Amino acid sequence: MALAACSPTPRDISGEPMAQATPMDPVLSSKQAKQLFGAKRDGSSQRPTPFGSYAKGCLAGGAQLAETGPTWQAMRLSRNRNWGHPELIDFVQDLSRKAAQQPGWKGIYVGDMSQPRGGPMLTGHRSHQIGLDADIWMLPADDLSLSERARENISSISLRRSSGAYTNSNWTPQHQEIIKAAAQDPRTARIFVFPGAKVKMCADETGDKSWLRKVRPWWGHHYHFHVRLNCPKGARGCVDQAPPPAGDGCADAEQWVKNILNPPPPDPNAKPAPPRRELTMGDLPGQCADVLAAQ
Repeated sequence: MALAACSPTPRDISGEPMAQATPMDPVLSSKQAKQLFGAKRDGSSQRPTPFGSYAKGCLAGGAQLAETGPTWQAMRLSRNRNWGHPELIDFVQDLSRKAAQQPGWKGIYVGDMSQPRGGPMLTGHRSHQIGLDADIWMLPADDLSLSERARENISSISLRRSSGAYTNSNWTPQHQEIIKAAAQDPRTARIFVFPGAKVKMCADETGDKSWLRKVRPWWGHHYHFHVRLNCPKGARGCVDQAPPPAGDGCADAEQWVKNILNPPPPDPNAKPAPPRRELTMGDLPGQCADVLAAQ
């Protein structure tokens, strides 16, 4: 008797496995997801659960990071993006306490996390959708009594020069220590920062460099660094990103810098990238319809 063939695991356009979706109403399925999730002002009264992947998902039972704490302040409050899975809230608070131990820092300024129910954002990020991403400002948090208005108008500082090939004079050993503390947290999957910062940290680390594996070079990320957490244990609907390549990744970052300073010639046969399509509800896991509908 022949064995039945196993159904292939559904994968998104990057090849990553997707959470299994339940059937969704056809009318809802066609609606633009960012408009629906961007309109929600509060989290859902559900058990905290991330559904889908970092750039294609949603968040049930999201928790809100307090606007001000002993060692942090949430910035740009008008965006209402200081939400996340409880593990992200706990991580941010833990990191802020470690940052407060650095000279010149009283804690951290926290940029965008997620919307109350996650999902695609009205503007900006394509990730930050499942409550496991947070942007930490590079500006040393030396005043934790900023008003709501001040938090709308103050800006972070850039740490790059030469288009991100090098750090500038704003870079300090304290930045490295805070990023290192974030990378050494076992909950952290990845940290994104501009290439010159990764090369600088590789050069300045005199001890164990294994933590640098999680620090990945990426475009931008010179006003803030982006922390991405692993899917929480037991979150069956959450799709982890593939682990970073083995090793400390320092040679890879050096290659990024070389390409910035001496860009390779464009491929004359390269096809232009197709325009990005806005995600619809049908692109997200089926559970996201329940997240939207929940009280």
